Amino acid sequence: MTGVEAAGPDAAEGGAATDGVSLRFAPLPEHVRTARLVAVALARRAGVEDGLLDEVRLAVGEACSRAVGLHRSVAPGEPVLVRFAPPGERFRVEVADLVTGGPVPKQEDGGEGAEPGGFDPNGAEVDMGLAVLRGLVDDLEVETVPAGGVIRMGWPVQHPDYS
Repeated sequence: MTGVEAAGPDAAEGGAATDGVSLRFAPLPEHVRTARLVAVALARRAGVEDGLLDEVRLAVGEACSRAVGLHRSVAPGEPVLVRFAPPGERFRVEVADLVTGGPVPKQEDGGEGAEPGGFDPNGAEVDMGLAVLRGLVDDLEVETVPAGGVIRMGWPVQHPDYS
């Protein structure tokens, strides 16, 4: 895969079909911008308050950049998957990577401490991207699954009163 493509509802790993939007892209930094633009457009359409749109843009960009970095070092041929849930009480975004739960490569210099991929051997978080996300997003879940990792984020929506 060399570009960005819209993924069908069945693109979710083992998930049920939904009416949301999925985006699958090659792990290249230039595709992160596309994911941010799509996220902000969908957030605006879903009713996320204008004051939170920058937060959405920054958080989706950070989560996608993190996934791209993990993929480039361990699984460069595997796409990053971003899922936007159907409109509801919250605007929800998931960024999935195929690396976090898998084997972590050894450091080339053989040094002790943190290994590439975000965690040291003792399990302490050394991933700056996750620290940034925790500062940006109030509704944040980070999950390691056998196939990789999933970052779930959510923002409140305001439903305009058209009456």
